[in-house]
Amino acid sequence: MNLPIDVYELTVNDWERLRTLRLASLADSPEAFGADYAAESELPREAWLERMANVRYYTALIEGHDMAVMSVDQFEGDFGANIWLGGCWVHPTVRGTGVMKAMINFIDSVAEERAWRCQGLGVWHDNYAAIAAYEKLGFTSQGEMQESTRQPGMYYQRMIRHSPQT
Repeated sequence: MNLPIDVYELTVNDWERLRTLRLASLADSPEAFGADYAAESELPREAWLERMANVRYYTALIEGHDMAVMSVDQFEGDFGANIWLGGCWVHPTVRGTGVMKAMINFIDSVAEERAWRCQGLGVWHDNYAAIAAYEKLGFTSQGEMQESTRQPGMYYQRMIRHSPQT
C-alpha cells in the first residue's frame, strides 16, 4: 500500500475525532496504554476539550480517514527531552506502511519553529514491536525501566530522539 499520508494537528473543534481515535486505540491495543476503554468512553465533551487545551494531538489521514493518533506534550523532561510523545497508535490495517514515520516527519517539520529539540516517549518494556519501530525512527533507549504510576507492576522504557532540524 503506497497511499498519501497527510498529518494534521487536531483543534478543539475536532474533539470527537480525538475521542474516536483514542477509543479505537484502547479497543485495539488495551495492553499498550495506561488507560481504560470503559472509563474513557464515559468522559464528557468537557474532559476531551480540557485534554486538548493542555496537549497537542495529531492524526494521520489516509484517503480522508483518520488512521493514527499521537499526542505531544511540551515540557522539560528526562534526558533532555522537551516534548513527550504519547498515545501513539496506528490503525491495524495500515501498520507497517510508514504512517508513524509520516507523523514523526511532521513533528520534525515544525520542530524548529516550536523549539522541539528533543523528543521523548515511553513504551512498555515488553512491547518489542513498538520498540523496534521507534528504533527504526531514530529513538534510543535511555536509563533504566520505570514503573508506571497508572499501572503499578508494569514497567516502561524511556526512549529519546533528537530533532534533525534543531
